[in-house]
Amino acid sequence: MERDIVLKVEGLSHGFGPCHVLFDMNLEVVRGEIVALVGPSGCGKSTFFRAVVGTHLPRQGELTVYVRRTDGEVESKPITGPGRDRGIVYQQYSLFPFLTAQENVAFGLMLDQSSMPFRALRPLAWRKLHKGHMKMAAEFLDAVELSHALKLYPANMSGGMRQRVAVAQALIMKPEIVLLDEPFGALDEATREELQDMLLNLYAENCRALKSGEGPPYTIIIVTHEINEAILVGDRVIGLTQHWDWKAEGHDACPGAAIVYDKAAPVELPGQERHYEAYAQQRHEIRGTVFEPKEPIPRKLHQVFWDQVRAGQAEGIFGGKLLRRSA
Repeated sequence: MERDIVLKVEGLSHGFGPCHVLFDMNLEVVRGEIVALVGPSGCGKSTFFRAVVGTHLPRQGELTVYVRRTDGEVESKPITGPGRDRGIVYQQYSLFPFLTAQENVAFGLMLDQSSMPFRALRPLAWRKLHKGHMKMAAEFLDAVELSHALKLYPANMSGGMRQRVAVAQALIMKPEIVLLDEPFGALDEATREELQDMLLNLYAENCRALKSGEGPPYTIIIVTHEINEAILVGDRVIGLTQHWDWKAEGHDACPGAAIVYDKAAPVELPGQERHYEAYAQQRHEIRGTVFEPKEPIPRKLHQVFWDQVRAGQAEGIFGGKLLRRSA
């Protein structure tokens, strides 16, 4: 398939003072993917996210976002700071307690498309614009399965509902890529499964859009410490770790965490019964490569995702359809 790249990371290395955190990260993310990023605690996953968001630029390397313009052309934009082409949702969601779910989701559009003088001096024009914002907010809340909760305040929502609102807040700005930083970590198992299904529904929408000849609307990178979750919600799993064979590359000390795993994951249909036992082989491989290697792993050994794509072994947007796994 032709690569419709939305994010390119080239030679990214980062650290703080004498502490080396990330080393030589190279990554291309295709529009419409849900990429799951896993790794041991302290390996630099959040540092990588902050580099993509633009709040902590790397010491070395380049990051580029490819923005699809209204005329259909793609424009490359180096990441030099924060921008609305990237959205992020943290584990600790931040909602305004005095706004309803719908108003919380519409709030970003208000800040982006109007000013205080405009709202004060042109009330009729602002009312019309605000009506459109609220309509869009309702549509995005429907996309995260909260159409029944438009008028609820955060105090009247469960933790899972509040996290869905936070996701809708990010999606409504229509960024090129959304970063989810351990978004479900504080939720109970049942709520977590509901939100996993939410992501699978967004991915299914990407597949339908591609089948119709349209651009997939959602590109997501999610950090998770749950390997099963990474395999379930992602069409691709990337492993980042400090436990790699840096001595073989001529380093006297570890220069930082590196990508040691990049492989396709099976794509599930929304609402399908979980068959976690079917993930056993990949889960075992990820654990033994990224989390608990018996010996240092060469960086390139398990970076075979693009070979899998060329061989037709990647599913979902890469195969043009969702594939149901047999029980």
